[in-house]
Amino acid sequence: MWIAREIEHTIKKIASQRPVLIVTGCRQAGKTSLLKQLFAKANYISLDVPAVAQEAEESGEGFLAKYSAPLVVDEVQYAPKLLRYIKKEVDRNRERSGLYYLTGSQKFSLMQGVTESLAGRAAILELYSLSARELESFSGHRAEGNQLAQWIFKGGYPEIYARDLDPQRFFSDYLVTYLERDVRQALQVRNLRDFDRFMRLAAVRTGQLLSLNSFASDLGLSPNTIKSWLSVLEASNIIYLLEPYYRNLGKRIVKTPKLYFLDTGLACYLAGIRTTAELTQSALLGAIFETHVLGQMIRRDANRGRRSSIFFYRDHYGHEIDFVIPVGEKLKLIEAKWAESYADTPKGFKEIAALTGQKNILTQSVVTALRGPRKLTGKNLWLDDTVELRSLETGA
Repeated sequence: MWIAREIEHTIKKIASQRPVLIVTGCRQAGKTSLLKQLFAKANYISLDVPAVAQEAEESGEGFLAKYSAPLVVDEVQYAPKLLRYIKKEVDRNRERSGLYYLTGSQKFSLMQGVTESLAGRAAILELYSLSARELESFSGHRAEGNQLAQWIFKGGYPEIYARDLDPQRFFSDYLVTYLERDVRQALQVRNLRDFDRFMRLAAVRTGQLLSLNSFASDLGLSPNTIKSWLSVLEASNIIYLLEPYYRNLGKRIVKTPKLYFLDTGLACYLAGIRTTAELTQSALLGAIFETHVLGQMIRRDANRGRRSSIFFYRDHYGHEIDFVIPVGEKLKLIEAKWAESYADTPKGFKEIAALTGQKNILTQSVVTALRGPRKLTGKNLWLDDTVELRSLETGA
């Protein structure tokens, strides 16, 4: 069953303008299905098959003659030398757009090859698992209350919904494939048992400040190993490191990033949460809802072809704001609270307003579990939801 994606318009527009379109994202985000759906007349080949990847790597020119453009090449990072031959084909057909559609699930290694071979020729988009808006459109249900909790628990991988799969079984199989194909083979991590323990600890710490030393101590590993493994999770679009906002705010600001999973279903599975009911009773509910809200903001930007510019604020006195979005010289302040109502302005908002001046605060919003943006009477505070995300609209 096809689930419509919000990024479709952006992909079609860019494909009509550029010779090469690259869609990156984690495994099972729907990259291949989306490109096949949008470009049904294009040829298709997957480099996830080792023999095919070897052919593409060792005989790029013959490979592209065999599979002519327009061509969808899946998991192109497995044949980095192929990008040079794609460049040659593009340069021979300078007036044509929509020649090659490439996907990759390991963006760091892929981006290195793109920078070297396809600079100025390729547009790059990120595809994430399903957003709350996409799930609303697909299901006809509103993203609020228990329904929202269920979607947060299950996450957004399209196959779970298109085939009505048990998320526990899906994530069990997903991790086997991810650990073997991406972690062991492609990214050269040897100790998969320790890496699995590392992922489970990371899930429990989603939404928290990142401490390499704490990870290392709890797992009996070196901080350098933890740093390397975090890069692996970033490279395969499993986690996102949110940087602090501290421009012109003095020296008492925390400058350590926070760690977030990019899919809450995977985070719940790794954290040992087995049902929606367990999630709503879990001590991790607040952090996982915060993770969900960040994920929705990142998806909204990505679906429009934009890079996110989102930060957090925290000082050494305990004042904190979940998300800070600079808009020119002004700031949007956003808190995420698993609640259906919220009555007062968060303390962190007042603190940063005192530091920057209230005139430099563009909007103040609290994202809750209730659907429908609304302004609190008598307060400069909006209550927002994870679908509309009115907070992100400039000047909202």
